[in-house]
Amino acid sequence: MRLLERSNVRKNHRKKWTALSLGSVLALVLAGCTAQELNGYMPGLPGTTDIGDIIANFWVHSWIVLLAIGFLVWGLLIWANVVYRRRKNETGMPVQMRYHMPIEILFTVIPVILVGGFFAFTARDQAVAQEVYSEEETEVYIEVYGKQWAWDFNYLETGSAEYDGGVYYEGVQAVELTDEEGATTGEIDHGQLPKLYVPVGANVTIDLKSRDVAHSFWVPDFHYKQDTIPGQTNQFSFVPEREGVYMGKCAELCGEYHSMMLFEVHVVSQEEYNAYIESLREAGNEGALGDEYNRNQHNPGDSVPVIEHDEQH
Repeated sequence: MRLLERSNVRKNHRKKWTALSLGSVLALVLAGCTAQELNGYMPGLPGTTDIGDIIANFWVHSWIVLLAIGFLVWGLLIWANVVYRRRKNETGMPVQMRYHMPIEILFTVIPVILVGGFFAFTARDQAVAQEVYSEEETEVYIEVYGKQWAWDFNYLETGSAEYDGGVYYEGVQAVELTDEEGATTGEIDHGQLPKLYVPVGANVTIDLKSRDVAHSFWVPDFHYKQDTIPGQTNQFSFVPEREGVYMGKCAELCGEYHSMMLFEVHVVSQEEYNAYIESLREAGNEGALGDEYNRNQHNPGDSVPVIEHDEQH
């Protein structure tokens, strides 16, 4: 009995030391992670937008679960290969095991639970990410038009007294830089890229529209994109939480110069945002560039043009 008790004590001590060692190693590894690593190697940093954090957290936690399952499966494969390997002087096939109902049920139930869990968390986070602010909640309301191959931004008026609106910005396609001989250098002039300004900490709602073909409004650092479809308006709302300049691009193949359909998002202070809006007003960009500038004027719902034929024919 004493020998058995001593053996159990030793085993408990080993378990404690093993758990402590693993915990220390894990804490050391996590402490050495950079912000990008903790963000799952996704572009941008935590705290850029509220939507981005939701998506990044889902991404990181999904990989943690999947890696844990992967290590379990790899461990079982290695264990089975070691334990059930053919020994010396053994011939023939090893003992076969068929119709093991508990294992077969386990292999069916676990994947169903995993898929159901991922579906539930995806639906939950997607519902939050796609929730659009009401008119009362929206502080900055921007209408974005995708066009071959640039962007137009209409800063519309809202009920918020803090932020101004009623002006527009007309963007141009990315301009390539050239050398002294006139050959392109492969670089673009960032100073001429379309620029979308939003104030940090504000409730921003964006309407996405297209003037011609399908485009896609994508800011990688925001971890969110949405299509602009001719004849349709898509919406999304977010709160920019970190000041800075973020590159955006079209993520839908839309023609010859699709790769040049770039823009910048400037997240600035409220004062700088209001000053920018005032600069557009002083430049004469009052009002909005609406659907009248669309290239497609015969979308579903519009009247069909009637061709008058000569009565003699």
